[in-house]
Amino acid sequence: MTDSCPPRPPKSYGRYDEVSYTPYPRSIPLARRHVAELAVGWGHPDLAGDAALVASELCTNALLHGCLRDRLFRVETSLTPTALRIAVTDPRGERLPGARLPDADDQFGRGLLIVRVLAGRWAVERLTVGKTVWAELDLYPDWK
Repeated sequence: MTDSCPPRPPKSYGRYDEVSYTPYPRSIPLARRHVAELAVGWGHPDLAGDAALVASELCTNALLHGCLRDRLFRVETSLTPTALRIAVTDPRGERLPGARLPDADDQFGRGLLIVRVLAGRWAVERLTVGKTVWAELDLYPDWK
């Protein structure tokens, strides 16, 4: 396996974690559990469930639409004074995600709708190689 997601320059977050995963379905529950444990460990247990779901959806999209065989994808979790940020980087920058309205009988297509509902913000960043899809869960949503 090669890491097709080169390290990014360090950012000034209160807390930061980064893990690279193999592009296999077994990586999704590992990432989901890890992000939830970070939310709890960083003092925000109330966000653990939403953080796990967002991580799961972003990782699933990366696995289905952004990964290449033998190339790792990366999950970065960070804590700012106002948000818990989950970012997933994969090597396929030409395949950008977009939220759509699925038909009632569609099996897929709801992941980014879920992310939009849970996250205060989400976006896609194009990279030289690949892309990063990130979402931020507000720490204090009532302050808006």
